[in-house]
Amino acid sequence: MIIKTFFITQTTTLFKLKKKDKVRFVISTLEKLYPKTDVPLDHKDPYTLLIAVLLSAQSTDVGVNKITPILFNKADNPYDMVKLSVNEIREVIKPVGLSPMKSKGIHGLSKILIKKHEGKVPQDFLALESLPAVGHKTASVVMSQAFGVPSFPVDTHIHRLMYRWGLSSGKNVVQTEKDAKRLFPKDLWNKLHLQIIFYGRERSPARGWNIKNDPITLKIGRKSITKKLLNP
Repeated sequence: MIIKTFFITQTTTLFKLKKKDKVRFVISTLEKLYPKTDVPLDHKDPYTLLIAVLLSAQSTDVGVNKITPILFNKADNPYDMVKLSVNEIREVIKPVGLSPMKSKGIHGLSKILIKKHEGKVPQDFLALESLPAVGHKTASVVMSQAFGVPSFPVDTHIHRLMYRWGLSSGKNVVQTEKDAKRLFPKDLWNKLHLQIIFYGRERSPARGWNIKNDPITLKIGRKSITKKLLNP
């Protein structure tokens, strides 16, 4: 019984140390590759960031950055946005996709910001998530990038890499966010989530992935993944 207990304790300790080493390696590698993390969506204040993030759903940052100057030239605050009709907003944002839902969301949330928040974007998760077309990820991005509140928005890149690196089960984005917040220091969340996104886009994409250009997965990735790719 004593031997069995000792073995379990030692195994658990080793496993924890191994995961800590993985986390350290991820942080140090990403810091070397991406010492600066500019917010990829063009904006000038919390409101324009909120709209840009909403538009980025199932679209690309590049695509959104082409559309937002046109939209913000017409309306870059909730008071001017509600003067536009839903159809007028929809016509502008069509190229980014999901325009029927997004245009209603933009118009609807602008009304609520005026009615309930004096035209300002609330610095509060619950208030943000109560707005039309604003989910937890969008709220997290705004809280992180507009207000500097420690948050860990999980997009497809972060979800994919947390699984590849053996740091999360890949069950769903909710679990991935919990694991990321548990493993990484809170004071790094706002910068680190952007670093992981940049890394995922450039070195560990979902398609056209060459693991030899992906030093993190190459070193700490799941064996089931790395063996298959290195020994096809």
